[in-house]
Amino acid sequence: MAERTVDVLVPVAVDSPYTYRIPEGLALAPGDIVAVPLGARRVIGCVWPAGRARPPVGAKLKSISAPLDVPGFAPELVRFIDWVADYTLAPRGMVLRMALKLDEQAGEAQAKIGVRLAGAQPKRMTAARERVLAALADGLTRSKAEIAREAGAAASVVNGLIGEGTLEAVEIPPEPVTRTPDPDHAGPELGEAQAVAAAVLREAVGAGTFSVQLLDGVTGAGKTEVYFEAVAEAIRRGKQALILLPEIALTARFLDRFAARFGVRPAEWHSALSARRRARTWDAVAKGEVAAVAGARSALFLPFKNLGLIVVDEEHDPAYKQEDGVHYHARDMAVVRGRLAGVPVVLASATPSIETEVNARRGRYQRLALPERFGGSSIPPLAAIDLRKEGPPRGRWIAPRLAAAIGETLARGEQALLFLNRRGYAPLTLCRACGHRLRCPSCDAWLVEHRYRQRLVCHHCGFSMPSPASCPKCETADSFVACGPGVERLEEELRALYPKARTQVLSSDLAGGVERLRAELEAITKGEIDVVIGTQLVAKGHHFPGLALVGVIDADIGLGYGDPRAAERTFQLLHQVVGRAGRAAAAGRGLLQTHQPEHPVMAALIAGDRDAFYSQEILAREEADLPPFGRLASLIVSAADGPQAQSHVRRLASAAPREENVRVLGPAEAPLALIRGRHRWRLLAKSPRNFDLSAYLRRWLAAGPQPKGSVQVIVDVDPQSFL
Repeated sequence: MAERTVDVLVPVAVDSPYTYRIPEGLALAPGDIVAVPLGARRVIGCVWPAGRARPPVGAKLKSISAPLDVPGFAPELVRFIDWVADYTLAPRGMVLRMALKLDEQAGEAQAKIGVRLAGAQPKRMTAARERVLAALADGLTRSKAEIAREAGAAASVVNGLIGEGTLEAVEIPPEPVTRTPDPDHAGPELGEAQAVAAAVLREAVGAGTFSVQLLDGVTGAGKTEVYFEAVAEAIRRGKQALILLPEIALTARFLDRFAARFGVRPAEWHSALSARRRARTWDAVAKGEVAAVAGARSALFLPFKNLGLIVVDEEHDPAYKQEDGVHYHARDMAVVRGRLAGVPVVLASATPSIETEVNARRGRYQRLALPERFGGSSIPPLAAIDLRKEGPPRGRWIAPRLAAAIGETLARGEQALLFLNRRGYAPLTLCRACGHRLRCPSCDAWLVEHRYRQRLVCHHCGFSMPSPASCPKCETADSFVACGPGVERLEEELRALYPKARTQVLSSDLAGGVERLRAELEAITKGEIDVVIGTQLVAKGHHFPGLALVGVIDADIGLGYGDPRAAERTFQLLHQVVGRAGRAAAAGRGLLQTHQPEHPVMAALIAGDRDAFYSQEILAREEADLPPFGRLASLIVSAADGPQAQSHVRRLASAAPREENVRVLGPAEAPLALIRGRHRWRLLAKSPRNFDLSAYLRRWLAAGPQPKGSVQVIVDVDPQSFL
């Protein structure tokens, strides 16, 4: 009898499955989750469709250890993993790792023991025992700790009553990951445009086929309430809905809004969850016990049993691009998974990405426009402060006109926001005696002063050190001076201008993590803060009802750097920041401090002419054959030794296959030539949109030199960062 075998993909850096022997009496199918031996350890893998495994060599085949009692992957998820691996050139096993967030032990919910009334009164009664029995008189089961706390008695009192048979210990079933949302819990009051868009989305969900809708609404238009109606329709039909969010910090308020609409919160999926919580959520999603998931980009790889809808909120946000491990863009991959699963995809944004805007203009995506803010509030007008003519005094960063506007806003009891996309106190620290600049020892970057933490920090590798008492070059004591502003320095200046104002810095690198950030956002929402000073974190979908003024300290900061997306990103970021103002009762306005008010980005923002900016930017991209009209892929070669990295990248460049549709640029040192002690060189491949660039890259890497020693080659198809 022929030996039965099966291919199993394991979550390690391999591109092909391994072949295993199937034990007698065991039936397996593609998508099943199994435990298999891999070297000296046991790992969890997934049975893969036949045809991709590397041929077994020499040694006898190992057997499947055991199938796991969990739902297998749906065929669409298997195809999705294959598609992502083929497109990004990432090892198939590493893509599987993102989908196989399962631990054989971590997912088991710990049983809790509760107590309840069971027998006759105790022979000896004390005041503490009376309080315990009175608290349990309602017949409900409570944990020992809970009843002891409620009755004001020691745990030994509860144990004594259990020992006498008056109380009995029972196992309390674990709480579910989340309860099923009620699609009819609290229907929203929608405006006319919202109602039309919601009807289209409900119809798309009901059709149960792949489609893409762009929910294109101005800031404050109520996009969330609209796509909630699509989520409600999916739940009514017994389907599961996935809502992708760009930042964990957004999750808390979003969860509250979801609960207000559906009566319960959705399941969460992000890196801040414990391993046990993640494993339990993964299992509940796979079993169809979770109807809605709100999560970061990695939630896209969850094993949904009956997926019916994918929503990508703030689809333009750069946070959707994974920049390490498997390099993928969650917005684009959401569309791919929607197509493979045959479900609708909703992309929501006030400032769509150029790629999405082009797809909408060409009819590939259906645009659902929300041109007005919900509730009748108006879009805040914008004005420029030309820093060449009316800049701040020397050593200051807030121009007089902006300072006066802040004072007027505070006098009316309203809130102001100052935006500067620069963390820390100052971006550069140098010696006033000799000009020496403090650099990171492992990166091609200056150290940034963080005065709140009393450290100099590298924003690329995380290296930090206290500020030296004297210059390491000229040995002059107390000679270092901060150059330029960060958000911490801006707060210092603001306190000097308005000492009674309650200020708050919002920055992702301050101590306290996500919980601190959520508490600060709640305080701002409640009006407990007068002036917010923030980095790009403040642009991500927050709703501050009392915010009336937004001041942008350096509107030019994102332009340049040779980044083809610089204009798009600057427009999106500033548009979103200013859009925080005037969302409730207060009338909003924005002031942009800029050295180039005539720049097309600034002119479009000030005129409020979004369409003109998009048309101009799309034309420039098309003429240059840049995405979405052409395709790009970057190859970053790095090594601990500089000459080794340079030698490898030159040999790799010379091995590029000749192809008339591909232009190879480089090699050249990356703009950040040294990060974490690794020297970096870059190659860029450019091709027409309809050319299979991934296949070309695969041929190129196969023909080129293989990395040895410390050399690494990282491929990024559709790069978002050019540093």
